[in-house]
Amino acid sequence: MKKKRVIYYSDELNDEFSTAKIEPRVIDDGYKYVRESFGDKIKRFFWYRMVFTPIAAFYAKVIRGQKIVNSRLLKKFKFTGYFLYGNHTHAIGDALMPHFANFPKHNYIIVHPNNVSMKFLGNITPYLGALPLPDTKGAYKSFCEAIETRIKQKKCIIIYPEAHIWPYYTKIRPFVDTSFSYPIKHDVPTFCFTNTYQKRRFSKKPRVVTYIDGPFYPNTDLSPKEQRKHLRDQVYECMCERAKLSNVEVIRYQRRKSTDEDENGQKF
Repeated sequence: MKKKRVIYYSDELNDEFSTAKIEPRVIDDGYKYVRESFGDKIKRFFWYRMVFTPIAAFYAKVIRGQKIVNSRLLKKFKFTGYFLYGNHTHAIGDALMPHFANFPKHNYIIVHPNNVSMKFLGNITPYLGALPLPDTKGAYKSFCEAIETRIKQKKCIIIYPEAHIWPYYTKIRPFVDTSFSYPIKHDVPTFCFTNTYQKRRFSKKPRVVTYIDGPFYPNTDLSPKEQRKHLRDQVYECMCERAKLSNVEVIRYQRRKSTDEDENGQKF
């Protein structure tokens, strides 16, 4: 029997296990977030519909055997912009697999600058919906304006609040509530999707079963800071429950003990 791979971690919030080695570009005031010229629209249609969609279909359906549960929840909001939060367990798949959760709606994904820094591909990913996190105040302003523009256009903004990739991880890591200010600011619904890993009947490789949940809304009786936390907690708790449906563990993640802990992980 093949021995299961084990990855040791120290920090659930900040440890990164992506194997990609990319030197990120600086996203400064000159970065163009919104590309709306006639030529840009043609490029987006070509790359997003003609190239990306068939690749996403092949990857999600054939390679991963993806099944999406509750996609009807998103269909009800096809004339509304919204935010969609998910667990970050694939390098390539996390760009491809959400594509059919709300098809044919256009999705935009908040990403690390790495995603627009690759040779050749980095010039294409903006047309696939990549919105890189900004590095300067001017870029941050443009970033926020881009989010507002896409929400007004009734698009979907996808966010991976765990921020770092843990391949095939079957639980939900703690994440901060910072990004939950966006749906509150723009007064739109929040949804989440949870990718789980489940046994296939005729293959040793697990299939991905994606569960859609929501909509979630903040409690407007609370302060803005408390609303953000309340919204985050709703999403986090829901995703944790869905994650329990995974029944295949491809990689085992084990916490690395620090020198001041006993064998049960308790501090001396």
